[in-house]
Amino acid sequence: MITSRTVQQCGQADYGWLQARYTFSFGHYFDPQLLGYASLRVLNQEVLTPGASFQPRTWPKVDVVNLILQGEAEYRDSDGNHVVARAGEALLLAAQPGISYSEHNISGEKPLTRMQLWLDACPDRENAAIQCLSIPTNASAILLASPDGAQQSLQLRQQAWIYHLRLQPGEDVTLPLRGSRAYLQSIHGGFTVTASSADRQTLACGDGAFIEKEQSVTIMATTPTRALVIDLAE
Repeated sequence: MITSRTVQQCGQADYGWLQARYTFSFGHYFDPQLLGYASLRVLNQEVLTPGASFQPRTWPKVDVVNLILQGEAEYRDSDGNHVVARAGEALLLAAQPGISYSEHNISGEKPLTRMQLWLDACPDRENAAIQCLSIPTNASAILLASPDGAQQSLQLRQQAWIYHLRLQPGEDVTLPLRGSRAYLQSIHGGFTVTASSADRQTLACGDGAFIEKEQSVTIMATTPTRALVIDLAE
């Protein structure tokens, strides 16, 4: 079953220095029916103005995946770790309670645009504090993150698999699903998604979709498309 969630249904915020779109309850945006989806707790797209920062703050024990769409971001934690991530890169922060994290748009001229996901981390698993990878521009589908770091992906502390798609009009890709639930997110572009049950939906730029009890999904682009498929076992 596929249930779409249009970009117009998402939470919105505009603080001047920050513009944000929230798929699930976050910050001032609260919907008791949308507190997350399986182990996926947060899926935000945020734009920080030139030079803007998130001051140091603590997070629960979650894996924070940042996909940099535009600009350059600097991340620091109170343990002394430091990394700069640029457009075309994905970053994973293995957040720990009691450690604070900051984020800064290091450009004084360009905005920073990124997607951020939080996934609950298994209590007994620990990984590297920071991981980073470059996303190839010539691949229609890559495994971006996984529990075991397969295919040189980011390694999660959770049974989840995140795929990054980049498709041209008329191009399609079929992905098997391991879990009983998945979430599909359009970063930009429009496409159709067809599940193994033959359920079918059309998504536009910024739309998402809940996928339940399907063995696979096929995404066919109608315009140049970039998207995420988040396969959730728990």
